[in-house]
Amino acid sequence: MGDKPERQQVAMAWAVHAFTASGIVLGFLAFVAILDNDRTAVFMWLGLALFVDAIDGTLARKIRVSEVTPNLDGTTLDNVIDYFNYVAVPAMMVYWFGLVPEGWETVTAATIMAVSCYTFANTGMKTSDYYFSGFPALWNVVVLYFYILQTSPWTNLVVIAICAVLTFIPLKYVHPFRVTDWRGVTIPMTVLWAATTMRLVLIPPDVTTAQKASSLIFWLWVLATLYFAGLSLWRSFQPEPDGDQAD
Repeated sequence: MGDKPERQQVAMAWAVHAFTASGIVLGFLAFVAILDNDRTAVFMWLGLALFVDAIDGTLARKIRVSEVTPNLDGTTLDNVIDYFNYVAVPAMMVYWFGLVPEGWETVTAATIMAVSCYTFANTGMKTSDYYFSGFPALWNVVVLYFYILQTSPWTNLVVIAICAVLTFIPLKYVHPFRVTDWRGVTIPMTVLWAATTMRLVLIPPDVTTAQKASSLIFWLWVLATLYFAGLSLWRSFQPEPDGDQAD
């Protein structure tokens, strides 16, 4: 009887690991959707994977999975899945859908893959106040903006080049769920961004623009985007608070 709570905790810890691992399945389904030329499905699967990634860390810390299952490194598991979903799948989208000028597809996709290795190997990727330092390889979000804004291939190429350079520049990028600055505003803004993004993704880009199809939703999405950009820029030029390095 005395072992029952411990066994339950171990089972819960493994359930959290399984939940985290479901992200790679969602990423694989997104990859299959690329091969099926279904861009909407790609973003829907990636959106679900992003949801899993957003909450699995909180669950893991609450259940203390690192203590309960010390033989399984949840951080490594999370990084493997994140690299696939945030880097490999978007790189394939750039290549497969020709999001950059003709002749640049392979080198651009390869650049995304290569520079992102630095992001995931960088031990200082997170600051003591839980911001990301340097562009955090959110290529899934970058290609999402290409899709919604219907940007040109040359614009996409320039943006990708800038993001690749920003990978090595220690500007701060807000983590929506861990950063404490303005958390009371950040969480609702995250929900707003996610909800408006889902609506805009469902608008076929070959029929009309997102702005014309749903002007209010589009500008709310822009507002949320500007909030995160503004918070990140503001914190980038403020002194870092004293405290232990983030895990």
